[in-house]
Amino acid sequence: MSRECDEVHTRASKCGPHLRHRFDRGAATVQEEAQGHVRRRLAAILFAGYNRLLPGDEADNFASVTRLLCEIIKPQVLKSGGNIIRWTGDGTLVEFDSIIEAVRCAAALREAVSQSNQALLPERRVALRMGINLDDVIAEDGDVFGDGVNIAARLEALAEPGSVYVSEIVRDRVAGRIGFDFEDLGPQNLKNIAQPVRAFRLGDEIAKRSPPLGNTGAVARVNSLVFDARRAIAVLPFVNFSGDPEQEYFADGITEDIISMLAGWHAFPVIARNSTFIYKGKSVDIKKVGQELGVRYVVEGSVRKLGRRVRVTAQLIRADTGHDIIAERYDRDLTDLFELQDEIATTIAGAIEPELLKFERD
Repeated sequence: MSRECDEVHTRASKCGPHLRHRFDRGAATVQEEAQGHVRRRLAAILFAGYNRLLPGDEADNFASVTRLLCEIIKPQVLKSGGNIIRWTGDGTLVEFDSIIEAVRCAAALREAVSQSNQALLPERRVALRMGINLDDVIAEDGDVFGDGVNIAARLEALAEPGSVYVSEIVRDRVAGRIGFDFEDLGPQNLKNIAQPVRAFRLGDEIAKRSPPLGNTGAVARVNSLVFDARRAIAVLPFVNFSGDPEQEYFADGITEDIISMLAGWHAFPVIARNSTFIYKGKSVDIKKVGQELGVRYVVEGSVRKLGRRVRVTAQLIRADTGHDIIAERYDRDLTDLFELQDEIATTIAGAIEPELLKFERD
């Protein structure tokens, strides 16, 4: 390992997963600013968070993250003209003078990590999430603080693996100038941020999705090769069996999170939410769903709640035969609803991909 990577290893091991708590030191910093010790500047902030998709040995996890920092994140940030403010075992804070370069860097990192994951076993893959914001930041001793940084960090925490979330001001500044589209996620209540922040998910390159005039036949052939129907997967809306209407949101949230996680890993083509939610509330024939959506695999499940306990079931089914490949049940205490939703979605998605890969190999 190079000297730079050794330095990353040392600094990250000392910092551990405690980066985000430093983003909330607003009151003390403002007081210091009044005394002339700090200054403000406008900056584009990118916060990248990373962790292993599946739990593993601590040393092995740390080695994966260190490789991500040294081989992917740092070279791309430097190439894009960014300045790495700090990095630890679970996140990297980067400052850019140009918001356009910040978004382009995020898109390049997303693609690079996706390609890197394809060469790794599922249990060794790393999830990369990114949040981007443009705002005033408070600069002090080579570090930056304030809501400009906080919002980027909160957007990263909100994002699913493999995705980039940006604030509305970022979308407004770069829309039509970078060749990517954006999905409106609506106003989001972010921790320690007084007003809701409208968030957007960075989509695909428009050029890759828009067929050139006069060449539609060639594009159709390319798209048919990219979307491999033999391996495509559809996640049907999870059914709420609890009789509690409040759990409808929980069931939908788990479904959406599983779709996002599987899509972020790029191991298999995943049918979009809008296409699968047309089956919500309906009794479906799995074989018919497979034919209508052009998929080989279907995930379906249910949610039951009793008191402070919740039970989630999930089945991975081969659509053409209707046979179960895996069927799992998850019983949990109903404490923090969003934390529980994330845990179950991650567990289910983490169980699905290795089974699919094994099934395809067999």
